[in-house]
Amino acid sequence: MEFLPQRAQRFTRRALGTLTNEAPIKILQEASHIKHPASSKISYFCTKFFPLKKKKQDFSHLSAKQPIGIFDSGVGGLTVAKEIKRLLPHEDLIYFGDTKHLPYGEKSREAIVGYSTKITSFLLEKNCKAIVIACNSATANALKEVLELVDEKVPVIDVINPVAEKVSYEIHNNVGVIATKATVNSGLYKKSIRKHNKFIKVDELATPLLVPAIEEGFKNHPITHSIIYNYLSNSKLKNIETLILGCTHYPLLIDEIRQYYGNRVRVIDSPSIVANQLKMILEKHHLLNNKNPDPKYQFYLSDLTKNFEKISKKFFGKSIDLELKVL
Repeated sequence: MEFLPQRAQRFTRRALGTLTNEAPIKILQEASHIKHPASSKISYFCTKFFPLKKKKQDFSHLSAKQPIGIFDSGVGGLTVAKEIKRLLPHEDLIYFGDTKHLPYGEKSREAIVGYSTKITSFLLEKNCKAIVIACNSATANALKEVLELVDEKVPVIDVINPVAEKVSYEIHNNVGVIATKATVNSGLYKKSIRKHNKFIKVDELATPLLVPAIEEGFKNHPITHSIIYNYLSNSKLKNIETLILGCTHYPLLIDEIRQYYGNRVRVIDSPSIVANQLKMILEKHHLLNNKNPDPKYQFYLSDLTKNFEKISKKFFGKSIDLELKVL
């Protein structure tokens, strides 16, 4: 106890000699607030040996019959929605595509936070049992604000942390990330991966022209071939073994990206990882819907676009309706 301030030593000795086993813990935790040069050591001691329990999340007020809410700036989130539909075929889905404000990757953090929180409020009003932020730029810039707004009323699943965690526990040495400017500038992929595995080298490259090309429908087109070649030949990605597609739009170009690399680089399928994370969370809280023979898919857009209609009907069938909703 030599590192404790004298006042804390007196309290602790008295507690150890006369009080119950729980008392020393309380005294030490109180002592951690005493301003003293050794206070950081006390704080470390208390949290190391007497950690406070995290509050257990309680979603017992939710029902498995409620829909899952998903949002993105445009068509990119459909790659996640498609994988959720495949993995969880009995779930009702509500998708919001903020096509009026795309691409998020070129917007300020404040703007992205504003868009994301408005959409989240809308999905909560629609009685969603879980919210999937199917947008890397929104995750990188607005996850904290979305979590604060939701206030643990429903589970929130993002598209960066599940991918970063999975990659960090697999055999990877040099990882590349291609993403929007907003995502790269946040540095969230590098922080998240290295939080779990500090030995992985992570190189991030902003690739802002890909989203507009995809939204304009340039898939398997000389324009996208040229953009992909110019980005992937960048020296930052020269020695990578694994590539994370750090934007949910990019899996729409996954065949072209794999064609560029051949078998030299493993390209991570992010939508599959996110869908499995959602399933795991729903199972844990007994919220999986396994008894819905006719699931409903609702699509709301802040601006109706032909490319969104084309891709959504390709993934979900031609009978779906798109509803204009300006928040």
